[in-house]
Amino acid sequence: MNTIDTHSHFNLHQFDEDREESIARMEASGVGTICIGVDAATSELAVKLAHTHESIWSCVGQHPTEWEKEFDEALFEKLVTEKRVVAVGECGLDYYREKDRGGVAEQKELFSKQIALAHKHNLPLMLHIRPTDCARQGLAQTEENAYEDALAMLEAYKEKWPEMQGTAHFFAGSKEIAQRFLDLGFYISFSGVITFVKEYEETVRFVPLDRILPETDAPFAAPAPYRGTRSAVSGQVRNQPEYVLEVVRKIAEIKGLSFEETEQVLRQNVTNLFGV
Repeated sequence: MNTIDTHSHFNLHQFDEDREESIARMEASGVGTICIGVDAATSELAVKLAHTHESIWSCVGQHPTEWEKEFDEALFEKLVTEKRVVAVGECGLDYYREKDRGGVAEQKELFSKQIALAHKHNLPLMLHIRPTDCARQGLAQTEENAYEDALAMLEAYKEKWPEMQGTAHFFAGSKEIAQRFLDLGFYISFSGVITFVKEYEETVRFVPLDRILPETDAPFAAPAPYRGTRSAVSGQVRNQPEYVLEVVRKIAEIKGLSFEETEQVLRQNVTNLFGV
């Protein structure tokens, strides 16, 4: 596998009707993936898929919008010790779905528990951070900004965990926010959105190639030219992990490098962070 999609969701219902066929298509494209949990059930399925497919690794955790569900610490303590679990998450802060700010304290508590879990087991963090205003430009540097709040938590925790690492999944922040993640030793992950939203190019150009990870977030946010593509089985509009090759291709274009050189560096980045 020359390319690893570092964030996908074969464990979600959108793949229920043709999961094995979809995995086979990914493998035929020379692509592997990290399957990301968003709660206890999807984390368990991610681990199961990783156990049964050499092309899949898993990441276990609870999405910030799942704060109303109890965080089963005993279960996650068990899951993180399973083979082929390479990170904790996706975890973080999502203010887009908390516009009334009602659940922010609970989100922060959930995030703190998962930072501590990753620290205990010395695993990278898979961050989901979404600000109230998802516009690419002009993110307010205030307490309303999920990036600011998450970074403050991580920077404070870094003092007792100097080796902390992770990646900012589906990054949509400014160059200044990206630099703060880089200063923490984190990677920046770009999705298929960079293939059709030109405003991302400045940030992609800014982040060093050896600190970038490619992802799809499948089944969401398909890249060009696959936007609007429907599954032949379910009829759903759906992204696929093998479409990560379009993300690699766009990163190469923006960086002015060959596809082969870019693919090689990005593949090494995945190994460096996740041991994959």
